Amino acid sequence: MPIPEDVTGDEIDKDVRQELQSLPKTLAEDVARNLVMVARLLDEDPEGAYGYSRVALRLASRVAAVREAAGFAAYANQKYGEALGEFRAAKRMTGNIDLWPVMADCERGLGRPEKALDMAGAPEVHKLDKAGQVEMRLVAAGARRDMGQLDAAIVTLQSPELAANSVQPWTARLRYAYADALLAAERQSEAREWFAKAVEADRDGSTDASDRLAELDGVEFVDAMAEDEDDEVQAPASSEASEHEDEDEDQDEGADQGDKD
Repeated sequence: MPIPEDVTGDEIDKDVRQELQSLPKTLAEDVARNLVMVARLLDEDPEGAYGYSRVALRLASRVAAVREAAGFAAYANQKYGEALGEFRAAKRMTGNIDLWPVMADCERGLGRPEKALDMAGAPEVHKLDKAGQVEMRLVAAGARRDMGQLDAAIVTLQSPELAANSVQPWTARLRYAYADALLAAERQSEAREWFAKAVEADRDGSTDASDRLAELDGVEFVDAMAEDEDDEVQAPASSEASEHEDEDEDQDEGADQGDKD
């Protein structure tokens, strides 16, 4: 797959670069450039990211960072079985449990919420950092909802992190998930309160909490671009009608002149 000339491979994280040192220099550079493309396209073009991840995997399948990148690319394309396999491979290679929450979410994607809940109660969770534990809580709540256990999902999300006033990287998503669960349970006033709190914490627009809040408040957004396009479509018709009116007037004047003659 073509890679832009401005992508050198030096953009990758230093830890990944260190992993690639086990490869011949030219091969390491090729793998690095493909990994950069995976990271660059993952959000905006998941299919493209997946393509580059497969190239990197073909070149260096024994590098944990490559297996992890391939896992995230597969996950972004909802290839949950494939993603889970790659994450498990990366975990075996490194012994790192940071991928535990996303592995559990893959189980959800495969229609196995019970397995995700088992993972949420496993000893590995206690080894996760705070961000990882919050992520695991979000996955567990999602699994409860998959099973139709709305009240249990709400209770799962109730935590010191949810109640904290300080804003952390996970705060907006945690508040959003809580608000969404409340709304699903038809607790609308509470849901509105927590969507508003999610908006306060969502400084980078990672959720659509503001839209959900507006929807609850009955606010409708007008698409100005669509209105302009409608006006442009109608304008020629108006001009055409005017031309016909002018022609009719000319004919009437000619008829009047004929009567005079």
